[in-house]
Amino acid sequence: MWSTKIQSSISSIFLMVLMVACQTTAPAPTPTPSSTPPPTIINSDTTDSGRYPAGTEIRFLQWNHFVPQYDKWFDPFVTAWGDEVGVQTSIEHIPLTELSSRLQTAIIAGEGPTLVELIIAASVHVEGVHDLTDLNLQAQEQFGEQVSTCHANSYLPTTGQYYGYCVAWAPDPGNYNINLWTEAGFPDGPQSWEDLLVGGQTIRDTHGIGVGLGISPEMDSEMAQRAILWSFGASVQDENENVVINSPETLAALEYIANLYQSSMAQDVFDWNPATNNQELIAGNLSYILNSVSAYRSLQKIDAPAADNIGFVPALEGPAGRYASSHVWSIYVIPNYVQGAELEAAQEFLLHLTANYDQATFNSELYNFPAFPSTVPQLDDWLTTDPFNSTPANKLNVLATADEWGIHLGYPGTANPAVAEVFAQNIITTMMRDVATGEKTAEEALAIAEAEINVIYDKWRQKGLIGNP
Repeated sequence: MWSTKIQSSISSIFLMVLMVACQTTAPAPTPTPSSTPPPTIINSDTTDSGRYPAGTEIRFLQWNHFVPQYDKWFDPFVTAWGDEVGVQTSIEHIPLTELSSRLQTAIIAGEGPTLVELIIAASVHVEGVHDLTDLNLQAQEQFGEQVSTCHANSYLPTTGQYYGYCVAWAPDPGNYNINLWTEAGFPDGPQSWEDLLVGGQTIRDTHGIGVGLGISPEMDSEMAQRAILWSFGASVQDENENVVINSPETLAALEYIANLYQSSMAQDVFDWNPATNNQELIAGNLSYILNSVSAYRSLQKIDAPAADNIGFVPALEGPAGRYASSHVWSIYVIPNYVQGAELEAAQEFLLHLTANYDQATFNSELYNFPAFPSTVPQLDDWLTTDPFNSTPANKLNVLATADEWGIHLGYPGTANPAVAEVFAQNIITTMMRDVATGEKTAEEALAIAEAEINVIYDKWRQKGLIGNP
């Protein structure tokens, strides 16, 4: 069990940074799909009605999904499964800002929800949740290979433990204004970080509309700035969980972000929250953002012609290649206080959800990609012909390659508790901000970041939860 000091520190960190990454102020109506959703399957081979003792209950703690239709589907799906297998169910949807602290409070109290869905940095809770290795191995046997970014966000190699069960992930492509980039000489949108710098400057000089990459203490900014680091060959850690942030590649990335901010970016990016880039793209005030499809789906419901003017590109290419973090993951954890029939039922539900994940992907309007590709064989067809009426119909086809450039936070190492805490403390965005604003030289900002990162790694290494003790 964590010490009180560590618990308090992590709680305050996550309350500050785990804000709604894709929430917008868009109206609620769902676009009318052009195809029929997959049928609900209740009598799957993961269910066995009447097997649980009377009164068995599992309680869900979920985030408010960025696509409202998903929650409208999920809640009755859970109820139908519970009725079929004789398990009582209840679901509470809360803002992302509350998830980690609610889970931590429950772990300390020894009671609370059965299943908690986290979307990032789940490994910081590894000491308070069940080892789900058997469940994960059963899923791999039943559903085949798991997408690597999902495996990385549920497995801790140092202990050989699956601390979570990752059922889905969301790609993080570039969203760009087609008209603006075509006028700037990039009709297919920016393909590299150099394109973003050159074309972004032309657009801002001509129209006063900037590139929208946050440099704020919030989740979307942390994702975007890591994409730059990785693409320039830099990273927080290496494949053996050694801290390697102090490198010539990091200095090159810092020089790039300073140039990009001065020449091409929106100037208020230091004050953004996780919803800002979505809202500003929808308002027509940004030429490019790095985000999931949720902003686009919201714009479809507000102004279809404006949505037609949004295009998608894969991760931008840098000197070291194309890399972007997955936007979020759906990682279920089960606290250690859950035991007996409740624990068994919770794991059975996760297999049932996985077996029916084509419904989840469809009802998320293609936001949720399956952790096990075999469960949604329709996905490639849906990306080729969007069932939610994109123009052109194959607009989302770029996402078909997302597993090639979408990676996890700890890349090229693991998504361990140390790298999760580095993320939560906004060390990378602080370093990038200080250089972009000219408050510190690249060497000064990098030295400070390295020192802070080493303290975090030393703490978790002493606990035996990252490698190289």
